[in-house]
Order: sequence, then structure tokens, then C-alpha cells
Amino acid sequence: MNFQVTVLKILVSYPDGFAVVADLKRDMAILATSGRDWAERTKRLAARMPDLDIFSQALVERLNGGWRITEKGRAVLDFMENRSSGPQRERDASVEDLATAGPAPRLLASTRVGRSQRLQRRRAARARAKAS
Repeated sequence: MNFQVTVLKILVSYPDGFAVVADLKRDMAILATSGRDWAERTKRLAARMPDLDIFSQALVERLNGGWRITEKGRAVLDFMENRSSGPQRERDASVEDLATAGPAPRLLASTRVGRSQRLQRRRAARARAKAS
């Protein structure tokens, strides 16, 4: 499992892109034990951006006891997920080029239950952040 890709995927699943460290650890543990499919998927995504460094490239920011994905992080994740075997210039796009791109579309919850769970996690994360 690729840690940095997993962090991006987890953070983008939260409505505001922010998760406290405890939630990140819980979600990481769930994904790490979910089987080889997740590990293989994150390896494939990571191979598309071999120099990925979520902090030095400002894809994720640390704040208030948690981490938040930046718009640049959303764009990079979108790039990794949608990258195809198109023209060579597309394959050579760099992270700096992605920074100037518009924000990636937000992922929507596929079900009411998913939205409800994310809303609950968001409220709990805010409450924990306030308590800190």
C-alpha cells in the first residue's frame, strides 16, 4: 500500500477535505487490511507520479490536529486517476503544471448513507479540533 496515495484518497473522501489524525489512522487501518486490491491500486496510482511527496509539494497541509488536502492535491489525485496513454506531452505533465490547473471536481457520496456517515465524521472532526 502506498501511504501518500492512500492519504490523498482518504482526505478527498471527506466533504471539506479535512480529517483529524485519529480518523486518518482508522481509515488507513481499514484500507490496509482490506486485501490486495487496495495495495495494487495504490501502487498503480503511485507509479504515475514517482516523485510524489504530499507535504513538500503542498498537496496536503497540516492544521488543527489534522490534515487537509489542498486544491493542488485534488488536481494531482485527479491526474493520477485519469491519466491515460494519450499523447506524450500529457504523460510528461509535472506537478507544477497541475498547480495552475483549475480545481478538481469534488467527489460526491454515492448513497445517502455515505453522505450521512461523512457528515457525522466531519462534525466529530470539528468537535475534536475545537477541543484541542
